Amino acid sequence: MGFDGRLLAGMSVLAAVVETGSFTRAGEVLGLSASGVSRAVSRLETRIGVRLLDRTTRALHLTGEGARLYQLAAPHLSGIENAANTVAGAAVAVRGSLRVSLNPLFSQYVMAARLVQFTERYPELDLTVLQLPDVGDLVAEGVDVAVRFGPQPASGMSSRLLLETRVLTVAAPSYIKRHGCPKTPTGLTEHNCIQFIDPRRGKPYPWEFHRGKEIVHVATRGRLTLIDVDTLIQTCLAGGGVAQMLALGVGHLVASGALVDLFPDWSSETYPLYAVRPSRRLPSAAVEAFLGFCREVCESAAGGYAAKLG
Repeated sequence: MGFDGRLLAGMSVLAAVVETGSFTRAGEVLGLSASGVSRAVSRLETRIGVRLLDRTTRALHLTGEGARLYQLAAPHLSGIENAANTVAGAAVAVRGSLRVSLNPLFSQYVMAARLVQFTERYPELDLTVLQLPDVGDLVAEGVDVAVRFGPQPASGMSSRLLLETRVLTVAAPSYIKRHGCPKTPTGLTEHNCIQFIDPRRGKPYPWEFHRGKEIVHVATRGRLTLIDVDTLIQTCLAGGGVAQMLALGVGHLVASGALVDLFPDWSSETYPLYAVRPSRRLPSAAVEAFLGFCREVCESAAGGYAAKLG
């Protein structure tokens, strides 16, 4: 098959549809109407001779051939875009709209007080903040960037490590007064340990304790299993049991004495926080601005109990 500019243009339109999740949003990115985007994809399908997208009234899905084509072509499109951007060297204005998904803990305890600063810095940008599960489909939800805890699985997503926050094992002074303080991690088998669900596995997180290169696994039990971090914190504050939580969310409570770090000598375990984008291609100016702002926020949070930068 001979190459011409129409093929490149069609591939660019297909990539925009895949990365935004709809003809309408792709049209907004490309400056085309939704029908114009649909026609461009149809012309590409006709030229190649295979169906690339399955279209329904509610969703778009790549066919097997479409997924294979996108996987092979995306790195080349990215290279062309990067090359053009490097040569141009011009600043792109941060404007338009941006949809971000923030992990609830990060949103409430770190970012909430700083969002106004971001919107004032970029007055031509409309920001929509969502709180989707850390395993949600960014493309289907039309999300430009998400901030998520935990190791990110290998995928077509682009992930950027923001920081690593310590995992603390804590209890309220009222709980310790009633039940005593375990002297070692293995002593937790005699305590009521509040379990917290890992959304990726649908099961409680295992309890680990790290001291340098030494790792101890403890099979804890508890009468309460939770999936909401705010409920976990409030239950622990009320003396409901021992909990493992991220220092980014409760470090200030430990510092104030509202919670007690039970094992400060076993403090080497950390949990990563990532910024995730639906595509490995060059991010828009708005996305890049938000990523930079997240980095600033994490730098201010990285200290004491909170975190260390990635």
